[in-house]
Amino acid sequence: MPRPVCITYDSTCDLTPALLERFQIRTVPLTIQTGERIFPDDGHYTSEDLYADFHRDGTLPKTAAVSPEQFKEFFGAILAEGFDIVHIDISADLSGTCQNALIAAAELEAGRIHVVDSRQLSTGGGLLALQGAKLRDEGMAAGDIADELRRLAPHSDTSFVLDTLEYMWKGGRCSGVAALGANMLKLKPCLEMREGKLAVCKKYRGSMDKVYRQYITERLTGKTVMPDHAFITHSGEVPEDTLRQLTELVRQLAPFKEVFVTQAGCTVSSHCGPGTLGVLFLRQPAR
Repeated sequence: MPRPVCITYDSTCDLTPALLERFQIRTVPLTIQTGERIFPDDGHYTSEDLYADFHRDGTLPKTAAVSPEQFKEFFGAILAEGFDIVHIDISADLSGTCQNALIAAAELEAGRIHVVDSRQLSTGGGLLALQGAKLRDEGMAAGDIADELRRLAPHSDTSFVLDTLEYMWKGGRCSGVAALGANMLKLKPCLEMREGKLAVCKKYRGSMDKVYRQYITERLTGKTVMPDHAFITHSGEVPEDTLRQLTELVRQLAPFKEVFVTQAGCTVSSHCGPGTLGVLFLRQPAR
């Protein structure tokens, strides 16, 4: 008889505590360092805290991958409960976390930990975790779940539109000239995940309310989607009324059973800054 399966992820999946509980997904936190303070990325240091620190002293926090030793402790406790593990991580091109998970898995019980590189970030990978939970509940074995998630990973439609490039510039991810030019021209860049890396795919112009609607419409129009779930994930400072209107727009454009609104954690927020928003979903893969 196959062992029960535990679906796990690192803290960059940006799933809310309620969703983690509902879908029975466990997470292991990255580490955040801001000034002299070092603590786990477990939600206690929020995007609002990050922005307040940035406005006060102009510095952004640094994030550190989960170490192999932390993974061994995390995995070991779950194995001791009798579970096999399907563990999903932020794209290996964005963090060393996935590689460290593989190192830890190789040092524990063979064949019981299946590590999946999501090739995504934020709820773009969280969507894979929800699918993993669905397959687990249908009785699929851990290895088969991992294989299916690797097949689905390229079909996660992960993108965000940014209100400012200031945080990307401060974090060394774009030049000061590019940031200044975008601000002067009032351009709002859209970033999407391509083969595990972030790339600029389009630049919008205008008020953010207008940009959000145009962006969501373009991302969903003409797409054949997996209808289970979609996310609107933002980095804070997006009005609640705007989020309600955008949720309704997503429902009008595609037949999703559920549309979740979540706020990104410090990993996404420190890169993109306030006002960033994405619509994330799974495209239907060809069989």
